[in-house]
Amino acid sequence: MSEPATRTRRARDGARRAVYDAESLLAVAVAEFNTRGYDATSMEHLSKAAGITKSSFYHHVSGKEELLRAALARALDGLFGILDEPDAGRGTPLDRLRYIVRRQVQVLTGDLPYVTLLLRVRGNTETERWALDRRRAFDAAIAALVTEAAAAGQVRADISPGMVARLLSGTVNSIIEWYRPERGGLPDLPDDVVRVVSEGILGQT
Repeated sequence: MSEPATRTRRARDGARRAVYDAESLLAVAVAEFNTRGYDATSMEHLSKAAGITKSSFYHHVSGKEELLRAALARALDGLFGILDEPDAGRGTPLDRLRYIVRRQVQVLTGDLPYVTLLLRVRGNTETERWALDRRRAFDAAIAALVTEAAAAGQVRADISPGMVARLLSGTVNSIIEWYRPERGGLPDLPDDVVRVVSEGILGQT
């Protein structure tokens, strides 16, 4: 994850101090949540990570739950936005599935810290339960499309549509465990993932 963009100002002692806004503080919070876990992260941790006082942090947000909801909303809006794109509703069910999988990978890699946080929530707070409900709704939309593709004979008949949907989801979501943009981008990753889920990995004999 890149460092959050900040401005600086000169304090009375002549030193430069970072000046954060709500967006850059959100980036700091997401990094801490992913490193420590949401429950184990305190406002003290967040203020230290940002290099500002807790009172300065509270000037921008009411608390860490507000930050969590904003972060999860960003990830969820990115995913649900895919379903509203014209190509997500155009063509055969298989065409649409391939398009959605490709775009999921692009959203995940583009907003990696936020999607990582989304995929790690466990429902311990009201905000987390809200996020899990929306994730289930997204997964249900994909599962319905897989069922449509199965009815059209466009996915393997020897694997149930439910299993296919779970395998697709697992393949895409596993990227958060190993993708590290700072080690160099993988511009072909979205197409590679689509190719893998379409054609498989192991050669056939």
